[in-house]
Amino acid sequence: MPRTSKFVHSMCGTQLVYVAVVVICGGVSMLLADDGRSAPSNVPGREFPKIHDDLRVTFRVSAPDAQKVRVAPRGDDNGLGRGPYDMQRDASGVWTVTTPPVRPGFHYYELVIDGFRCNDPNSETFFGWGQQTSGLEVPDAKLDFHEAKNLPHGEVRTLWYHSKVTGQLRRAFVYTPPDYDAQLQRHYPVLYLQHGAGESERAWSAQGRAGFILDNLLAAGQARPMLVVMDNGYATPMGIAKEGTGRVNAFADVVVKELIPTVDARYRTMPQREHRAIAGLSMGAGQALAIGLANLDMFASIGVFSGGMRNFDPRVSYAGVFADPTTANKKIRLLWMACGTVDGGYASLKASHQALQASGVQHVWFECPGTHEWQVWRKCLHEFAQRLFPK
Repeated sequence: MPRTSKFVHSMCGTQLVYVAVVVICGGVSMLLADDGRSAPSNVPGREFPKIHDDLRVTFRVSAPDAQKVRVAPRGDDNGLGRGPYDMQRDASGVWTVTTPPVRPGFHYYELVIDGFRCNDPNSETFFGWGQQTSGLEVPDAKLDFHEAKNLPHGEVRTLWYHSKVTGQLRRAFVYTPPDYDAQLQRHYPVLYLQHGAGESERAWSAQGRAGFILDNLLAAGQARPMLVVMDNGYATPMGIAKEGTGRVNAFADVVVKELIPTVDARYRTMPQREHRAIAGLSMGAGQALAIGLANLDMFASIGVFSGGMRNFDPRVSYAGVFADPTTANKKIRLLWMACGTVDGGYASLKASHQALQASGVQHVWFECPGTHEWQVWRKCLHEFAQRLFPK
């Protein structure tokens, strides 16, 4: 007879029981294995969610007292599909569902247990949608540029500093290349890299895998060693009680007046504008444009990933910085714009690219299959970083 082992976890007021069935066959115990493989984003030791060879995904959770359990992807353009997916209950109270084939990449989702939305205890959580949210990583067999490989790795360090603009302690993360502590006489260019709305300074490292992307590029000799600074894009001015008021202006002040001077003081940077870039995705793309174009004495390169430039007119937008293409081309070493081809903002951003092209402003346009998602932004960073900071 099978021997059953139970592992109990409490979530949302419901007792969750994970059941592993072991069959004793000729004195040898064997774990009954479903086809597919555990997702790399699973909590260590958890079998589900499982990813099948055809990219279907099986979710499983035990909630014996629940009446209805669903898997709900977050966002209309989620690579898991629109959902929600109704799970089926077995006699022991274990709920299971297998989705249709999904897109490779990183996807947010949550469970809905009797109407209550909560995270899946089987998956790691990531700060997205303004809260800790379950995330599923679906590997792409054709892409490994963002995977951890057996080669020299840099470090993602924590930078704490007090902001006079916000009156609060702030945290940024700084990627340092593998040779940073060995080459003590060397100074490095800096990329300031911003996340999207509802995310945090952790996003590019955790969801975006920026450190592994840079490690792999450096090992292949495809990028110049650089520091990458990732700060929180939300900054409420001191004295303003309502969260969010003046966010963009306050964050610009934080970057220009506090973050850059702090990074230059604490790290071995090359502080000239030619060695400093700013980029971001979605909300962060708008911030990169606003901050970079208003401070071309500090930044020579700007990266725009899936955001910014709505209702763009090169004659008047961004205080007319593009009105004289000759001057703009001298000041901006690299303006790099990109978007997923089925992103809701694709048409608008491509129109901006075409307007710049028609006016004679030099820039790079990059597009790739995908929506408003991390797989696209990982590709953006991979391509953008290779063009930064030529020797």
